[in-house]
Amino acid sequence: MEKSKKILKETAAIKAKVEGFENIVTKFEDINTLIEMGNEEDDYEILNEVKELKAEFLQEYDNLKISTLLDGEYDKEDAIVTLHAGEGGTEACDWVSMLFRMYTRWAEKRGFKTETLDYLEGDEAGIKSVTFQITGENVYGYLKSEKGVHRLVRVSPFDSAGRRHTSFASCDVMPELEDDVSIEVSPDDIRVDTYRSSGAGGQHINKTSSAIRITHFPTGIVVQCQNERSQHSNKDTAMKMLKAKLLELKIEEQMKKLADIRGVQQEIGWGSQIRSYVFMPYTLVKDNRTGEETGNVQSVMDGNIDNFINAYLSWLHN
Repeated sequence: MEKSKKILKETAAIKAKVEGFENIVTKFEDINTLIEMGNEEDDYEILNEVKELKAEFLQEYDNLKISTLLDGEYDKEDAIVTLHAGEGGTEACDWVSMLFRMYTRWAEKRGFKTETLDYLEGDEAGIKSVTFQITGENVYGYLKSEKGVHRLVRVSPFDSAGRRHTSFASCDVMPELEDDVSIEVSPDDIRVDTYRSSGAGGQHINKTSSAIRITHFPTGIVVQCQNERSQHSNKDTAMKMLKAKLLELKIEEQMKKLADIRGVQQEIGWGSQIRSYVFMPYTLVKDNRTGEETGNVQSVMDGNIDNFINAYLSWLHN
């Protein structure tokens, strides 16, 4: 069953790539046809239509080109994303809710499915932490660019004095692993706790102890899942999350060894700020790794983050 599901997923991915290529070829031919018509009829009004088609063509061409850079071992997998509020109190919790909306809007625009796995509300407003899964083609390959600390600068709506505040939120991104991935977890190394679910949604929320928390003693990793399903389903999902975390640690250890061999000191993990979102005194979103930036903050918060993702993948590949 799992094998046939994997084959169907790979088939759908190949089909999507072929359709994407055919689509940009059609657009390219349409642009040339319009140019010929405009020249034959001396119709300058066609120029605006050509410009619109050209913009669409270039965007789709860039997206297709960037997708060829997704050659990592787990790039094709779905992604499990966890957002945590950092320094900033209520303001930081509100920042997490803004980032949560940004990523779900991004997923919607691409036709991906989003499912919330764990949700903890802030004491006064916003979200303290949220874990959600995004399902679709190459999701992990795209969203691995988002792992790190995201910094917000704005006039806080929670400050009656109207002062400017700086808040932080961490974003962790893991691939959703197949069951056949060889990550061994000894039953003696973990503790499984059940607790009552919290948060919005679900008929049995706050009524049954269906939520699962798994603690991994050797690493101190804690994962939890409470996505409204059965306790058994929550445990299966939490175990997948734990294995993904352990795989991540394994990859990071390999990267550290490579860094030592090359003589380069690299800080690996979510402790370094990757991107700033400035609302005041000017508007700017800037990625500290690639230098990619835009002054249209609202567009970014509405999920238009492909320029940052594409810039990261190009930077990583080079």
